Amino acid sequence: MDALSLARPLAASLQRFVLPCRCLLCGGAGNDGLDLCRDCARELPRNRTCCARCALPLPEPTALCGQCQRRPPPWDTAWVPFRYAWPLDRLESRFKFSANLACGRVLSSLWLREPPPTELPVWVVPVPLHIGRLRERGYNQARELARPLAKHLGLTSRFNVLFRQRPTAAQTELGAVARRRNVRGAFITREHTAWPAHVVLLDDVMTTGATLMECARMLKRAGVQRVDVWALARAPSFKV
Repeated sequence: MDALSLARPLAASLQRFVLPCRCLLCGGAGNDGLDLCRDCARELPRNRTCCARCALPLPEPTALCGQCQRRPPPWDTAWVPFRYAWPLDRLESRFKFSANLACGRVLSSLWLREPPPTELPVWVVPVPLHIGRLRERGYNQARELARPLAKHLGLTSRFNVLFRQRPTAAQTELGAVARRRNVRGAFITREHTAWPAHVVLLDDVMTTGATLMECARMLKRAGVQRVDVWALARAPSFKV
């Protein structure tokens, strides 16, 4: 082991000693190396029983939920380890809309601790922001989650092969049909890209899946044989 490898854990230990972990939700003492206390961590809503195709939370796991049977999504499988509910939704909202990168680090660490799918892709491609939104926010939350996850799993993350070519209205206040219309034609792939056979699209939260659907269609059109989707959290059933 070289000197740099020895120095990293020592530096991390020193940082924890000088700046001990504090829970970002209740202010209590952090636990297990996270800025999250034991009690708040216990309340994190895992997405253990869900549709294998779209990760919709269900009473029992199934290969295809009713929604996927009626309207099969253009991707193959989904990995979404959490449900978008308290207290994870508070951390995600602060990360995404309030530039709280400490919350982002906690969310990223939580995702790294979840067991990954058995079949891994060659590339991980985060859902892109439009350049205007990126300048306004200062960072792409999907990219911030994709980078450490891809590194942890030994995968290649690509940030320059899928683009949002036009600005779109915020999806938050839109229904399912309006969301699909809002992102239709919003994405393009980079020309002359040698796409691998298996690619994952990654986003922070999956609600109706409209954005991921549009991105997946673009990747399939570009020649990708298998597209999976990964997201940190899945919203429950969504009204049209």
